[in-house]
Amino acid sequence: MNEITRRRFLWRGGTYAFGGMAAGLLPNLEPVRASTQRPSAPGGPRQDWLARTPEPALEPELPIIDPHHHLWDRPGNRYLLEELLDDTREHNVRQTVFVECSSMYRADGPEELRVVGETEFVQGVAAKSASAQYGETRVATGIVGSADLQLGDHVAPVLEAQMAASPQRFRGIRHRAAWALPPVVGRRTAGPEHLLLDSDFRRGYAHLRTYGLSFEGWVYHTHIADLANLAGAFPDTTIIFNHLGGPIGIGPYAGQRDEVFAAWKPAVAELAQHENVVAKVGGIQMVVNGYGWHERDRPPTSDQLLGANRDWYNHMFEQFGPDRCMFESNFPVDKLSCSYTVLWNQFKKLTTEFSATERAAMFHDTAMRVYRLPQI
Repeated sequence: MNEITRRRFLWRGGTYAFGGMAAGLLPNLEPVRASTQRPSAPGGPRQDWLARTPEPALEPELPIIDPHHHLWDRPGNRYLLEELLDDTREHNVRQTVFVECSSMYRADGPEELRVVGETEFVQGVAAKSASAQYGETRVATGIVGSADLQLGDHVAPVLEAQMAASPQRFRGIRHRAAWALPPVVGRRTAGPEHLLLDSDFRRGYAHLRTYGLSFEGWVYHTHIADLANLAGAFPDTTIIFNHLGGPIGIGPYAGQRDEVFAAWKPAVAELAQHENVVAKVGGIQMVVNGYGWHERDRPPTSDQLLGANRDWYNHMFEQFGPDRCMFESNFPVDKLSCSYTVLWNQFKKLTTEFSATERAAMFHDTAMRVYRLPQI
């Protein structure tokens, strides 16, 4: 196995450990061939459990763009167009952005190009949604795919193939860098600990500017400084900060929420100094965040979510400002903890004292601008 093949194997296998899925619900699997689909949480979200906390949608006419969700079809865990639309139906979700989740990779062909199968799959879902036969919500008007940026200059053909697979919708790349030791992510991690500082990675990353692509920054709170360093080194490339930097609340961080918050705040403040960084607000109802919602008899209400999350969200607003913030669902991953209706009710309650312009930015306009989405 040569060095490039070995690296691809480690990258592809490592990202399966936690990428979009909540750590702690993944089985401990031995390394798999790179073409194998990433396993999902056993059984997926429990609809009967989510139904125990019913809430009507607040302000159901408020326009929303959901800039972060996934689509997949895995044993016992299906989340495709119909499931997404069933979740979004109570809120006025106008458009969505799909973010890579190792779904529907090609089964053969050049190893580095197998990721393009995911974009081809989502392009088909987007075309289906655009027919208007499934309602007014336009799913995946923006698509964020995957590419192994550690390929360095050799990543250029992969980026070109991704863009060719969805010429009107492809907007960016996510190469996950959410590294942590067991038991946070089980046996596997996303490549080297400081992936974003790796010289091969950065040679590949430099090509994003050439193609006008953005980068999804998915790290845990322990490595936000690496993302800030990357932002400073490449000021002309837009970085979208995912999931508040993944504050960990399990394993060695269990019961340390105040300490994690104290370390997280200055790291976020440093990152926000870089004007090429915008932030997704949400994505912290995963099991790895340590709230334990999934273990309760009933899922949380929007008031309970807000009580747990308000300080984290407010710090994001203070550092980035509404025009650099966009609310995200991270569904169906966060669906392990709460319903879509409850999640967005929380965001609406959170922002009642903001101006109409500020709210429009966080619910809709920032996502439209950053992902260059159509006016719908």
